[in-house]
Amino acid sequence: MADTKYDVVIVGAGPAGLTAAIYTTRRSMKTLVISKDVGGQMALTDDIENYPGFESIGGMELGQKMQEQAAKTKTEFLFSEVTDLQKDGDGFVVKTVDKKISARAVILAFGLTPRNLDVPGEAELTGKGVTYCATCDGPLYKDKNVAVVGGGNSALDAAEYMSRICKQVYLIHRRDTFRGEQVLVDQVKAAKNIEIIYNANTTAIKGKDRVEGLSYETLDGKKEDIEVDGVFIEIGHVAKTDWLQPLIEVTDRHEIKITKDCQTNVPGVFAAGDISDITYKQAVISAGEGSKAGLQAYRYLQGSEGLGPDWTPKKK
Repeated sequence: MADTKYDVVIVGAGPAGLTAAIYTTRRSMKTLVISKDVGGQMALTDDIENYPGFESIGGMELGQKMQEQAAKTKTEFLFSEVTDLQKDGDGFVVKTVDKKISARAVILAFGLTPRNLDVPGEAELTGKGVTYCATCDGPLYKDKNVAVVGGGNSALDAAEYMSRICKQVYLIHRRDTFRGEQVLVDQVKAAKNIEIIYNANTTAIKGKDRVEGLSYETLDGKKEDIEVDGVFIEIGHVAKTDWLQPLIEVTDRHEIKITKDCQTNVPGVFAAGDISDITYKQAVISAGEGSKAGLQAYRYLQGSEGLGPDWTPKKK
């Protein structure tokens, strides 16, 4: 038996999930948002300058504003991790680590997850010097030595940013050329306090209570240790959708396949934002997709019960 019943359960509290919640609750649907945090990847961005209505706003602040707006329309929140989704008659059962929740419709909007190095010391020292967001945690390492691991735009941007506040930055890349934009490559190479270590794989992150160093091995077998106070892992993101299998159809990149109206292969289950197979992964696009998913969930449920709209015509 499910613990609680809702019209809509939304998995994820980033721009897609929170916007979907605003739309579903305004359409009088009892809505629960389940997430481990608020803001998703957006909360890891220090300064957003391309979200309409704000010349500049912190990602965490924008996420909080969205949550407050959803809460005003009576959205409920549960801070937990979803572990399973099952069909249950005409509805669904959403399982968390300690609850079973019944939903007539489900919106999947839990975004992407930072990719791990999977090396000794990473998990143990995450939050103790190992971080996945330079814009969030960079100021904590002012005048210190840090390492950035990666070779794409995010790694290059992190290295350039950290070079402006740190004494020394080591950029560790497993290839001999970068995949990022040339303008970022040029900026990194021009920084006097960035040392680029090419053709190297990080093999361990060292430290007891805090990060104290990093070990790497080059392609020719050379092993080195460097002393750093922080390690910024910037090697991309992954779509963690294994828990949805085999119910929900995904792409070869594990993103959820959707129609133009955010419908998955299962009627009543919708997806929005970065976890779906949309081309562009941007906060404003995720918000728009979230509104579509919310409206489609309303349309789906309206067919069986006709929930009321969130507006009434003016009386003449």
